[in-house]
Amino acid sequence: MQALPLLHSDDHLMLERYHPDNWPISQEGLIHMLIALGGALLGALILHWVVFAILRRITRASTSQMDDVVVEKIRNPVRWAMVAFAISIAAENDALVGNGWDVFARFLTPAVVGWAAFALVKGLAAGYERQLELTGDEVANRGYRTRIAILSRTARVAIVIVTISLIMLNIPGVRDVGTTMLASAGLAALAVGAAAQPALKSLIAGLQMALTQPLRIGDLVRVDGETGRVEEIRMSYVTVRTWDERVLVVPTLRFLDQSFENWSRVSEKLTGPVMLHLDPAAEVEPIREEFERFVKAHPLWDGRNLALLMTEAYPESIELRLSMSADTIGDLWTLRCEVREHMVTWLRQNQPGALIRHRLEVEAANQRAMQG
Repeated sequence: MQALPLLHSDDHLMLERYHPDNWPISQEGLIHMLIALGGALLGALILHWVVFAILRRITRASTSQMDDVVVEKIRNPVRWAMVAFAISIAAENDALVGNGWDVFARFLTPAVVGWAAFALVKGLAAGYERQLELTGDEVANRGYRTRIAILSRTARVAIVIVTISLIMLNIPGVRDVGTTMLASAGLAALAVGAAAQPALKSLIAGLQMALTQPLRIGDLVRVDGETGRVEEIRMSYVTVRTWDERVLVVPTLRFLDQSFENWSRVSEKLTGPVMLHLDPAAEVEPIREEFERFVKAHPLWDGRNLALLMTEAYPESIELRLSMSADTIGDLWTLRCEVREHMVTWLRQNQPGALIRHRLEVEAANQRAMQG
């Protein structure tokens, strides 16, 4: 058997350094630190479980849906906030825990508090939206959802900025830079103001959109020649989904600085036209009777508006406007399409002479040529 090599004096000193008897922390101190830290963590978790068990019982007894959502959103952040608070208490009673915790607390405390505030705002927004789903006024709910979306997003962005700022101010190098910048506060303010001007414009535009509400989430708008539903309203842009599933990304300032059409600002009830261009020899009264008969029997007509008017008369054509109304914009679109198809078919069968023709009648020309 080969003998193990003898340890040199340097190796022996290195091993002695890692022997528990030679540590700067006594075993009794280490055990006391572990007990204090473990007891604080266990107490925090038990307290968190008890508190949220009581909160869940209270929310189940409540008829409101908002408190359920808020409690669920803040459960995890509050757990870690309680853990951090428990470690702070242990640090006050044990010097070893305090020496290590003082360094991390500078960064963890603002992070945990910011996370809890972020979750609270998000929970309140989700809770309000849950409450709105239970109401039946869809038009009014659009306004509330728009305010909730914009204001909650603004609050979350502010919380993130403040949290990151508090964390970075605890870094000595960043704090020194901030102190140096204060010496030239005038120039710094001008530079920051110039750089942040677009962001500030977007922020102000988003807040103005939430307060004045020229459009809301779910509104049907027409902008830049395109028509679609508003899907998202953010600080810097608004997304509009068109009928063919394209998404228009429009700057928020565009809706505040320029005009646009909002077809559902007050309600979904609209009146829409169908235009017919016919020969001047067309008999208008039978066309009016057939139009009114068809629309009155149609299930999508809401009974509000129904009229046929001759809006233009030219030497070679006349223009008839057939107007009708429906409860929703989608129903109105379907009704207009079906009225247009029915009236063209009826005219072709009952008044073919009313349809304008711009074609070469080859057969009639050939007969005239043969007779000649």
